[in-house]
Amino acid sequence: MSLEDLQVELRRVLSPSARLEVAAPLGARTTYRVGGPAALLLEVAEVGDLAALAQQLAGHTVELLVLGNGSNLLVADAGFEGIVVHLGGGFNGIAVAGTEVVAGARADLPRVARRSVDASLTGFEWAVGVPGTIGGAVQMNAGGHGAALAESLVEVDLVDLSAGTGAVETLPASSLDLSYRHSNLTGAQVVVGARLGLAPGDRQHSQELLRDIVAWRRANQPGGQNAGSVFQNPPGTSAGALIEAAGCKGLRLRSAQVSTKHANFIQADPAGRADDVAGLISLVRARVLEHSGIELHTELRLIGQFAERVDG
Repeated sequence: MSLEDLQVELRRVLSPSARLEVAAPLGARTTYRVGGPAALLLEVAEVGDLAALAQQLAGHTVELLVLGNGSNLLVADAGFEGIVVHLGGGFNGIAVAGTEVVAGARADLPRVARRSVDASLTGFEWAVGVPGTIGGAVQMNAGGHGAALAESLVEVDLVDLSAGTGAVETLPASSLDLSYRHSNLTGAQVVVGARLGLAPGDRQHSQELLRDIVAWRRANQPGGQNAGSVFQNPPGTSAGALIEAAGCKGLRLRSAQVSTKHANFIQADPAGRADDVAGLISLVRARVLEHSGIELHTELRLIGQFAERVDG
């Protein structure tokens, strides 16, 4: 089935609130704000839209990308030739019951962190400084400040678009093979919600911790057009320290520059190019390998075909 034929069929079966866009600007939907369009973007309004998509995809091979806040993506200037699935506002919910927090996949991590603290729960304060969503956090086992989602995740609800039926499955966290910035979920498995298990805490203490985390990030991490940490931290050291030791802090390649504030951040200029960011990633990796003998691997997700090869 061609994407054109798929559009026709999807418009017939999707809910009235779903939105389908052809040649949709994709880079602009990421925090890098560079990169090309998606061949097709589907914003789903309800779980039934995911079921409709799964049924239409049955028996066909189409590249899929689930998009949250776009805070961990770099989209190639050539764009993305498949279907981008974006969850709408109906997946924003957050509910607290005892020591458990149930959150929709589109719920922002800082909002979930603050809601949990307001409920006098502890264990999720670290997420106040991470500009992602619950769905994205599950996919990559997001973390920060010495903690990670795996420590509080109980189970997830998801729809496997490759299964054909579009039924919602509930999986325990123990089945996701969660490790440092990793889960075993595929690009076709769309997280729609998650349940967190937290602990009773001291609300005032947790609020102070939130303020400390926000203040630390403002003092130590750059603003502007970036997607947070580019490289994973190798065991026993930090990527930022290795990059700085290799003389790459402040290094520029056309419209991209290694941050002078934090060497594990690469910033894009306004109206810059994703291929410049990708080229700088390759350059930094090569210089770190030459200087320290350590090969860095990206935490950032690279989407589409770049002008030059960028190994993860």
